[in-house]
Amino acid sequence: MRAGRLRTGAAAVAGAVLLTVGAAGCGLGASGEADRGPITVGTTDTVTALDPAGAYDVGSWALFGNLYQSLLTFTPGSSTPLPDAASRCGFRGRGLMTYVCTLRDGLKFGNGHDLTANDVKFSFDRIRRIHAGQGPASLLETLGAVETSGRTVTFHLKVPDATFPFKIATGAGSIVDAALYPADALRPGNRADGSGPYVLKDYRPGVSAELKPAKHYEGAVKPKGNAVTVRYYAGPDKLSEAWKRHGIDVAGRQLPPADIAGQSPSDAGSKLMESTGSVARSLVFNLRDGSPVRQVAVRRAIAAVVDRQALARDVHLRTVEPLYALVPQGLTGHTTSFFDACPEPDPEKARTLLRQAGITTPVRFGLAYSQGAATDQEAALLKKQLEATGLFEVTTRHVPWAEFLAGYGRGAYDTYCVSWLADFPDPDTFTTSVVGKDSALHSGYSNPRVEQLIRTTQQEEQRIRTADDFRAIQKIIAEDVPLVPLWQKKEYVLGDADISGTEYLSDGTGTWRLWQLGRM
Repeated sequence: MRAGRLRTGAAAVAGAVLLTVGAAGCGLGASGEADRGPITVGTTDTVTALDPAGAYDVGSWALFGNLYQSLLTFTPGSSTPLPDAASRCGFRGRGLMTYVCTLRDGLKFGNGHDLTANDVKFSFDRIRRIHAGQGPASLLETLGAVETSGRTVTFHLKVPDATFPFKIATGAGSIVDAALYPADALRPGNRADGSGPYVLKDYRPGVSAELKPAKHYEGAVKPKGNAVTVRYYAGPDKLSEAWKRHGIDVAGRQLPPADIAGQSPSDAGSKLMESTGSVARSLVFNLRDGSPVRQVAVRRAIAAVVDRQALARDVHLRTVEPLYALVPQGLTGHTTSFFDACPEPDPEKARTLLRQAGITTPVRFGLAYSQGAATDQEAALLKKQLEATGLFEVTTRHVPWAEFLAGYGRGAYDTYCVSWLADFPDPDTFTTSVVGKDSALHSGYSNPRVEQLIRTTQQEEQRIRTADDFRAIQKIIAEDVPLVPLWQKKEYVLGDADISGTEYLSDGTGTWRLWQLGRM
């Protein structure tokens, strides 16, 4: 999301590196801009809902960041969230229990309605009231109550939470028009009424979203005024085809690994951007009663067999890096807890674990997966690795994205592979939302010690001081094994050489900045 979401006092994760440079240039060409039509951006992401109360996935949030406004936002290279709909925000008093924001003057929604403090309160209250199964309510679990006075919004937290400013800078902080959104149900249809830098001109689910610059936007973003059409593709191969036939100007998330690995610096017609943000993929276990992987010995045995190096090399062509911990490299507290427990794939260790637990082999279970690059090949290799030991029989199943989200939410799968894009570049986004008791992964995992450590980290405003506690969390996760981290990757954006701003389109903040795109 997450798909996968900068911390204070820690090494910054924002920014982008230019890998392949085509034609040089600067500035936007004023003449001929309209004649060339909107900039087209292709992606394999799926939008599950246009209502911020009903979606907590990367495809939906990518749109939210352009259509809706939050009190705070992340700008390229920023290490902390900055005011957007707010003119200022900050904790009041001691204890990190009260957070206060003052709205900018003259805010309006794209439809011309005034945006007030009551709209802000309404937006946060309805997310928690609706508590949609695939919504972002879990991200606001420390929020107790919201009060307003004039243009001031006061958030009263149930427990100290230094990460609260980061959380309200995400899609969970999207402000909606109280006059048009139901207070206790998701809004039906294909309309979106926010106060972001774009308004939604037309939306065809699974096909396209046409965005035009908003007339009334006031905030941290300085839009360049380019209309954008986002086109949605059924998979990486379809996105690759669209790019190769010049059907899109920019290819966003999930090009095939071969397309990324095969980019040449000598290609003057395109440029490949590598974001320093983190996307982590894991094999998640269903810990509910009746699951064949509920016993910890089974999960530890699976973890002992998985060959991450082979996944990175043979499936993803080294466009990903093996991941041996819950928190990816580059974030405070990253460790190698799974590597420490099992440095190399060890089938004999797995066999011993199962035998000592009295578990009959082969252990039979299902593995579900959905969208992403090379997911079929990845699932096939995982199945091959596990079954080669004679200890497991695995049935793999590709599931359409919306069905997949609903399925793991209700415990329909024994195991499932899912990628997590950080909501914000702080390790909390890989703990609270992933292994917390009300996690967005709905695995059924809960550990009181993990909960205590999460609360301890949230009480520390100087985020670098949380490193030891995050390492302790990861050590517990490597012992309990509610999931097996597989790999982490950077985000890649491939654009025509005459499109500017692709280096700012995405980074470790989880924001998709379509307004940064222009023609040179």
